[in-house]
Amino acid sequence: MTVKADLHIHSCLSPCGDLSMSPRAVVERAVELGLDLIALSDHNCALNLPALETVCRRQNLACLFGIEACTREEAHILLFFETCAQAQEMGEFIYRLLPEIPNIPEVTGDQVWVDADELILGEAEKLLISGADISLEDLLREVRRRGGLFIPAHIDRPVFSIPSQLGFLPNLDYDALESTVLPCPVPQYGLPVIQNSDAHYIEDIGKRWTAYEMEAPGFKGLKKALRKGRA
Repeated sequence: MTVKADLHIHSCLSPCGDLSMSPRAVVERAVELGLDLIALSDHNCALNLPALETVCRRQNLACLFGIEACTREEAHILLFFETCAQAQEMGEFIYRLLPEIPNIPEVTGDQVWVDADELILGEAEKLLISGADISLEDLLREVRRRGGLFIPAHIDRPVFSIPSQLGFLPNLDYDALESTVLPCPVPQYGLPVIQNSDAHYIEDIGKRWTAYEMEAPGFKGLKKALRKGRA
């Protein structure tokens, strides 16, 4: 089956995300747009993923559990996991490696996590858009140890992409590359190229998406589709 997926969506947990981007609101918009598979990919944290899992189950929408990690090189990487528990463990690991820079909501924005009914449960204290003290290679190792996928984010952008930070794309075990434009202007090395909205506001969800051929929407289907070049 053809699965329409947007796998790079920020929630109200990301300081750059609008406060209206609760998991519930994100899922309702995704259903309205006819998306088959979504993922929240907040900066360096996974605290809104339990709410996403609950709301997606209510709405019968498939989801992945994502994080947009920022490495020591200040490169953004999309990480996807099969279970919420795997992503939460990864999120806690990354959060511990963030510098002790407090978030100031009046300056950088709110960083709240909520339940499935939009009740605020807490606020992340560290500034989530900081770079974690971990290299690309070590992050990849930790992701693989938890069974996750490793996809460099928006590699065509002049900031916070691997090429913009290093000047090249190191030879690592990537599962795919994310580009905001097609054809991708960066050498692809035979890797599949995907697109996502990187939405920070409700109206931006689904503005970019990728069609995958898979038996059923989900982590295993995505992994197989990327391996077989069915994106």
